Amino acid sequence: MSRLAARFTALKADHAKALIAFVTAGDPDLATTEEIILLLENSGADVIELGVPFSDPMADGPTIQRSSERALSSGTTLHGILELVKRVRRRTEVPIILMGYLNPVYAYGYDIFCHDASEAGVDGLLLVDMPPEESSELLLPARHYGLDVIFLLTPTSDAERIAAVERLGSGFVYYVTVTGVTGARASVSTSLAQELAGVKQKISLPVMAGFGISTSGQAAQVGKLADGIVVGSAIVKLFEQYSGAELNQHLGSYVASLKQALG
Repeated sequence: MSRLAARFTALKADHAKALIAFVTAGDPDLATTEEIILLLENSGADVIELGVPFSDPMADGPTIQRSSERALSSGTTLHGILELVKRVRRRTEVPIILMGYLNPVYAYGYDIFCHDASEAGVDGLLLVDMPPEESSELLLPARHYGLDVIFLLTPTSDAERIAAVERLGSGFVYYVTVTGVTGARASVSTSLAQELAGVKQKISLPVMAGFGISTSGQAAQVGKLADGIVVGSAIVKLFEQYSGAELNQHLGSYVASLKQALG
């Protein structure tokens, strides 16, 4: 059983919801990211989502765009991120997925990337600009090396797309709670309950809801509807406001508050 499957199985047995915490790898540098992964886990994160910085992150709002710029400025590369995961695997078994865009993985080479990612200890991959219908070249080596490939669903996903995600995806499904780019929102969509209920009827994998969740109240509200939540921009914003021990303190207390809100 994969780390992701084992974590979700354990959470389900405990009637608990998952907290997936996103940070941009290399923001402000990879050494900090390594320590932050452990902090996030100790504060209650069930899965760590490492953003692969990219020069044109079209699905991301300004907060994550700026974090990508900081990470790229510090010299972060995909190879360096895999080396980071390899180091952190000596200290933790928390599930780790990489979230990013297709181009860096394509340039690396699908087969060798999947081999190297698996060897490093990566558990899954989510490429926001790779639709499931066009994923066969990546899916084959990913499955061979034991990597989950996670796909997105959105409020505009039709029955055909939902069926493709159910057929081809593994690990979990990332449900985008709003249309548009990443970033904190003031409130949760009034139609979200109906949307998630419809998706969960058609999807057998755990359904994680993300985009726009920033407060404990929103976490509790969405956590009642989905199998778990993903929080990114609100976490990444703390990297703009704090550093060092102050960052650790605020980050730890914020993530702990989200996990507590999930019950």
